[in-house]
Amino acid sequence: MDDLFAGIAIFLIIEGLAYALAPRFLVRMARLLPHIPEDQLRLVGMTAVTFGAAILWLLRG
Repeated sequence: MDDLFAGIAIFLIIEGLAYALAPRFLVRMARLLPHIPEDQLRLVGMTAVTFGAAILWLLRG
């Protein structure tokens, strides 16, 4: 359970840093998202999940 909370904490830190350091960039990206095809967004999301799981497996395995 500690690992779950640590993961959530790290996620919140990274998200907070993104908003604190590059708010204009995030606004521009939010405007562009509706124009990106769903298939491309899904591929990027699944790629991120795969890399994240692989890194976690390497660190914890």
